[in-house]
Amino acid sequence: MSDTVKVAVPDGEFDLHVWAPDGGGPGLLLIQEIFGVGEYIHAVAEDLVGLGYVVAAPDLFWRLRPGWAVPHTEETIKQSLDLAAGFDAGKGVDDLVAALDRLRGLPQVSGGIGALGFCLGGTMAHLLAARADLDAAVSFYGSGVPDALDAFDRIRCPILYIFGGSDPYIPRERVAAVEEAAAGRSNAVVHVLEDAGHAFHNRKAPMFYQPEPAARAWQLTEEFLSRHFPARPE
Repeated sequence: MSDTVKVAVPDGEFDLHVWAPDGGGPGLLLIQEIFGVGEYIHAVAEDLVGLGYVVAAPDLFWRLRPGWAVPHTEETIKQSLDLAAGFDAGKGVDDLVAALDRLRGLPQVSGGIGALGFCLGGTMAHLLAARADLDAAVSFYGSGVPDALDAFDRIRCPILYIFGGSDPYIPRERVAAVEEAAAGRSNAVVHVLEDAGHAFHNRKAPMFYQPEPAARAWQLTEEFLSRHFPARPE
């Protein structure tokens, strides 16, 4: 179960859904896909809580459709893509910075702060890492990352990028551009699962889910977080 707190920004306020393990832990901002803070994001949050993180997921679409959370169907894909087309990424990064500040101030949070995002959230994790002081970040198949390669110069934290090599929304040559931009940067790692499509980690969406690459990607994520941003230091 999650709690919901409010985050105030100059033009309003939005929901921040929070999950916490017993005893608290470091904070991890979980950034939604285009389908909102729905069943899948809740499931990932529970996975991360199991690793020892206090997880917070902001409602990115609050200016457009507050509380947007839909299942994964052909109809909702179109609706969600339409919403994403109207989403202001600049304001979204501002919102994420405000959400980070709110997360840092929660009594359950001790230690550092990181970010992890999927799809739209993967792009936003990349942009946020270039703007905020994070301890680590993970970006899953962010389709906007190839359009924001200049952000690499401003990212100081360890950051992991995971892409599918067979993603129809992010052609392989665009993924290659990310690989090239990350090459030689000690803080950036790009993993491409060549047999994976888009949203392959989403076990709540049968049309996208690919169990084998999903398991490999999550193992990479756990290893990365354990190395650079451990919730339970040994």
